[in-house]
Amino acid sequence: MSQLTTNYLTPTGREEAWRFTPLKKLSGIHDLEVPVSDRISLSAKSDLPKGVTLSTSSSSDHPPAYVASDIVTNRVRKEVKNVTVLAIENNLELAEPIFLKRKCGPTPEVSRSIIQVGINSRATVILENNGVGKLGEEIEILLSAGSSLNFISLQEWDLSSVYVAQHHAIIGKDAQFNSYVVSIGGSTIRMSPTVEYTGTGASAEMYGVYFATDEQHLEHRIHVNHSVPNTKSRVNYKGALAGKGAHTVWIGDVYINKGAEGTDTYELNRNLLLTDGARADSVPNLEIETGEIVGAGHASTTGRFDDEQLFYLQSRGIPAEMARKLVIRGFFAEIINKLKNEDIEERLMARIELELSRVGE
Repeated sequence: MSQLTTNYLTPTGREEAWRFTPLKKLSGIHDLEVPVSDRISLSAKSDLPKGVTLSTSSSSDHPPAYVASDIVTNRVRKEVKNVTVLAIENNLELAEPIFLKRKCGPTPEVSRSIIQVGINSRATVILENNGVGKLGEEIEILLSAGSSLNFISLQEWDLSSVYVAQHHAIIGKDAQFNSYVVSIGGSTIRMSPTVEYTGTGASAEMYGVYFATDEQHLEHRIHVNHSVPNTKSRVNYKGALAGKGAHTVWIGDVYINKGAEGTDTYELNRNLLLTDGARADSVPNLEIETGEIVGAGHASTTGRFDDEQLFYLQSRGIPAEMARKLVIRGFFAEIINKLKNEDIEERLMARIELELSRVGE
C-alpha cells in the first residue's frame, strides 16, 4: 500500500482527477520521472505543552492507515524515509494552539506527517505554510474516540511556490474534527482535504477560504466518506478571484455508503468574481446508497461583485477602495472569524488586501 505500482502513471491532464490542474506549473511534483528529495520540514514554533510530542521515526513504523488513489500521495509514501509524528496524549485539554511551521527549499520536495489525538483529548493545531517551496505532502490525522481537533492550515506561500497535498482525517466514535483551510499565496495550490469515519457519533466540519489573483491556480478537492451509521458533516468553502488568469477549482464529493444510516450532511461553495478574466470551477457531488438518512444536500454559487452594495457604501461617504475592502471582508468574515485568533484573522485579511492591490500590476 505504501509503494507505487504500475497502476500509477504520471498524469497527462486528460484524467478526470487532473483535468483542471495546470500540470506544467507543478514543478514535476506529479511527474514520476522528475527527482524529488524528502526532508523533515515540520517543526514546532515554540515549546510543546506537557503531554504533546513531536518526533521523527522511520516510515516503515507508520504504514498508511488508508488507501490513497492520488498519484502525489502515493509518491510521497514511496519516497519519504522518515515521518514526522505529532502525538497528543489521552484526556488532555489544551487551551492554547500548537503552532507548526515548515522550512522548504526551491527544488521539489516531499513530506509525510501524522497527527495523533488521544482519547477524549481536545486541541488546536495551526500549520503555517509560507516562504518559497515546491512541496508534495501527506498529512494523516487520527482522532481517537471522544476527541476533538481544530486543524488550521494556512497557505500563505510566496507567489512562486507550488503545494500539492492530501490532508486525510480518520475520525473515531463521538469525535469532532474541524478543518479550516486558507489559501492565499502560491503560484499553484492543489489540496485534497478528505475525511472518513470509523465510529458512530463522529462529526466533521470543513471550512475553507481562498483568494486568487493574476495567474494563480488554487484547487481544493474535498471528499467526505460516510461509511458508518449516525455521522455528520458540514462543508463550507468561499472563494474570491481578481485578475487575468486567476483560476480556482472546488470539487466537493460526499459519499453515503449503504450501511451509513442516519447520516446528516450538507456542502456549500460560494465564489465571488471581482474582475473580468477570472474563472471559478465548482463541482459539488453527492452519492447516496441508503434512504435512511437525516439529511443530505449541496449548493454552489458563482457571481460577480455586487455593484449595488458598493454603491450603497459609497453613497454614505465611504471611498470606493475602502468600500470594496469592506465588501470582501464581509464575504470572508463568516469563515475567517471561526479561527478565533485575532492576530491570524487580521494577518490574513491584510494579505488578501495586499494581493488585491497588486491585481493588474
